[in-house]
Amino acid sequence: MKFTIITHVTHIQSENQYFAYGPYVNEMNIWAKYIEELIIVAPIQKTEISAIDCPYNFNNVQFVPINQISLLGMKAVFKTILKVPKISWQIFKAMKRADHIHLRCPGNIGLLGCLVQILFPNKHKTAKYAGNWDPKATQPWSYRLQKWILSNAFLTRNMQVLVYGEWVGSTKNIKPFFTATYSEEDKTPIEILDLKGKINFVFVGTLTAGKNPLYAMQLVKSLYEKGYNVTLDFYGEGIERKILEDFIALNNLEKVVQLKGNQNKETVKKAYQNSHFVILPSKSEGWPKAIAEGMFWGCVPIATPVSCVPFMLDYGERGVLLQMNLEQDVEQIENIFGNEMDFESKSIKGSDWSRKYIIDVFEKEIKQMLSK
Repeated sequence: MKFTIITHVTHIQSENQYFAYGPYVNEMNIWAKYIEELIIVAPIQKTEISAIDCPYNFNNVQFVPINQISLLGMKAVFKTILKVPKISWQIFKAMKRADHIHLRCPGNIGLLGCLVQILFPNKHKTAKYAGNWDPKATQPWSYRLQKWILSNAFLTRNMQVLVYGEWVGSTKNIKPFFTATYSEEDKTPIEILDLKGKINFVFVGTLTAGKNPLYAMQLVKSLYEKGYNVTLDFYGEGIERKILEDFIALNNLEKVVQLKGNQNKETVKKAYQNSHFVILPSKSEGWPKAIAEGMFWGCVPIATPVSCVPFMLDYGERGVLLQMNLEQDVEQIENIFGNEMDFESKSIKGSDWSRKYIIDVFEKEIKQMLSK
């Protein structure tokens, strides 16, 4: 089977290997187990490989490098208009060669993929929509357009669209799905931490405004100023790092908050195991892996009620749903500090739930889709 991926994820070439963002590549390596030839259509850049980048575990890879495009600002839009014909032609040729077309959405390249796939109604196709599928969510027009095309049974044929959560009014080709990090063999017993000593928070994700890392820091700062023995470790990099560094220095939080940068999977796993809470006050999510991963190891999740997060947290039974009001959210966390039984209950319930969504189940679902 020739399997073609259309994605906006930026890749790095090192000798005869291609590297990209680890969680994405690890997922695609599972798909690659059931194919013979992999064609990747994606942007490529010359940069150093970081701790968060992983290689494809597949030998028969054909890479089709395309330009990056952006719709932010008039100058970027003008450049994109000039680039679109060539990129669309590259996508068309790669799709024509494919036995199975796989789109990664949302994204600008994913949008072009959504449009070009219309020309191949008889080919087997899948699309992974890794963003918020909630039809009521406020999103950029390009995201809404992708969702409309993928849901349209006339334009999009012979495709299964994998989305996070179950949504009323979805068309027949929309399939509720999930993502996974850990396997059956990772299910070692968790150690439930007590709240008598230092209370550790962990944030895992890109340091961007959309993930709201500053709000996580403000929460922990408020708790620290109330006299609680708390710490917060950040794992990830992004354009908000300087803002966070300045906030730490301005508020003398050097002993409370640490910016750990991008780290490998094993280091992040140990961080979860040593933390009481995993926090993600994100403005938009699909299936936040950081929340599911933290829950796997017994961390009580603290997250905003976006996309399928309320379902993941069982509407507060397995964690804390943020109101994005600092005073109210601090009070919610203080209530858990004062109730050890509630903390333990949320920790156990969260771990039991997360351990149902493992790589073994994920791979079985993928194998079934590719065999049809």
